Amino acid sequence: MAATPMDTTTTIDAQRARMRLLQLVSPSLPVGAFAYSQGIEWAVEAGWISGAGDLEDWLQGLLESSIGQWEVPMLARMYNACERGDGSALVKLSQRLLASRESRELRQEEIQRGRALATLLADLGVERAQQWRDILSSSQMAGFALATSRWRIPLAEAAEGYVWAWLENLVLAAVKIIPLGQTAGQRVLLHLSEGIPEAVCTALALADDDIGASSPALAIASSLHETQYTRLFRS
Repeated sequence: MAATPMDTTTTIDAQRARMRLLQLVSPSLPVGAFAYSQGIEWAVEAGWISGAGDLEDWLQGLLESSIGQWEVPMLARMYNACERGDGSALVKLSQRLLASRESRELRQEEIQRGRALATLLADLGVERAQQWRDILSSSQMAGFALATSRWRIPLAEAAEGYVWAWLENLVLAAVKIIPLGQTAGQRVLLHLSEGIPEAVCTALALADDDIGASSPALAIASSLHETQYTRLFRS
């Protein structure tokens, strides 16, 4: 059966949204994601992570706890606030997210990447980005939520993209720090990415009273990294 003009338009709109998501999660996005290791640099220095297997265990634990039980549910709530145009709700969610960051470095990363993304989105003419610039500057997740909402990227796809960007960034950091071969790094990405759809599906189904996570090892590693003698990464 031939596609109708409406079908064609819908398909093209969905493809454009997918292109915008690829742009948003690209390592080339100028928000400084490459500068952060989220505690991995200290974990390697301390001997907690010494190879691909350790790295995969570390990231798998974070995917199941912090990312799946906290990050993605908070992203969903920010996305929905953006859909409603509810700036007050977005402020409260951003403050709650920032308060959950367990070290100074992790809080600074959230703010610094938020400022960079807020500037970029305003320069790109994303709707509400200029109006909400102060809100977005406090949290990079808020900017991500606004961009995916305004670019009509479905929530589930936006969440998968967010998790993929987190995973890819930390694997690339580990490749430099451990050091790890490029093929080994890609193997870790291949293994862990298989669990992203299920983690996102579970996370999006969580009720308000069920969200929350604690990652003590991440908190310790990030805190001790603040005074690490030599560092390649900001956190």
